Amino acid sequence: MNQKRSGFIPLSRWAEYALLLLTLALNFLVSAVAEAQKKAPPPPPTDLPGHVSYLGQQLPGVMLDDATPITDEIQKLVLGDLQEWMAERTPSDVEVRRQLEMAFSELHYPVFGQPAAFAHSWKGQVVIGAGYTLGWNDYDRTNVIAIFSSQHGHSHLVTVTNFVPRTDLHYAFPEEPEGDALRFFVYGFRLGKSQPRLTAIFYSFDGQNLKNLWEADDVYDGKINFEKDKVVIRYLIEEEYTREQAHRRKPPRHQTVYTITPGGLEVQSEQEIPF
Repeated sequence: MNQKRSGFIPLSRWAEYALLLLTLALNFLVSAVAEAQKKAPPPPPTDLPGHVSYLGQQLPGVMLDDATPITDEIQKLVLGDLQEWMAERTPSDVEVRRQLEMAFSELHYPVFGQPAAFAHSWKGQVVIGAGYTLGWNDYDRTNVIAIFSSQHGHSHLVTVTNFVPRTDLHYAFPEEPEGDALRFFVYGFRLGKSQPRLTAIFYSFDGQNLKNLWEADDVYDGKINFEKDKVVIRYLIEEEYTREQAHRRKPPRHQTVYTITPGGLEVQSEQEIPF
């Protein structure tokens, strides 16, 4: 006489349970992988303009002091490309500028890269300045100047400096005979107040190192002119400007004339001039 055993589950039913659990686990794993793929950022492009653009997209909204890891990575990529490209050539300043423009060609507003290059013959070589301003709004900007030495169709990187942040980038060479050092001005203008502010540095390059010979920082409404062996800076004093504007009067404008000397710059004259 057959008796039914209570609580007994046939092996086929256990197999069904195991298959169901396995299916649920696989579905969960597939969903987790798909979700992770959605959240994971795509890898950076392998080409230089695309990679620079990929990094540049991360800059808007980032404060200048916090942007260093990104701007340093862009600098590494751009200068690395320049070193490889320039190794077997002596390019002109126009060619260097175009190479830099190519590196920044895929950046999108508000991010921009503005090249500034020079090529200057000195002591049997061509000294090449490959510089750029990288910015992501009207105020947050970084400046890089890479100095290359080129001889006999070969170029190599000598030194790199970061001109003051938050400005643009310009160069000027004084009219002076060739000496033991190549001397030049780097200057730029900073926005952020009612008037732009000027910063200028007079550099000396001895073939290996850059030396700062003279510097003017944050000159309010500063305007700079280079006249043979002189530098003329016209400017306002911010406190005077604010006070006189409050009374609807024109503030005095100031002018300082510097003479270029072997040691740098010396003040020749200072005076007030009409606004």
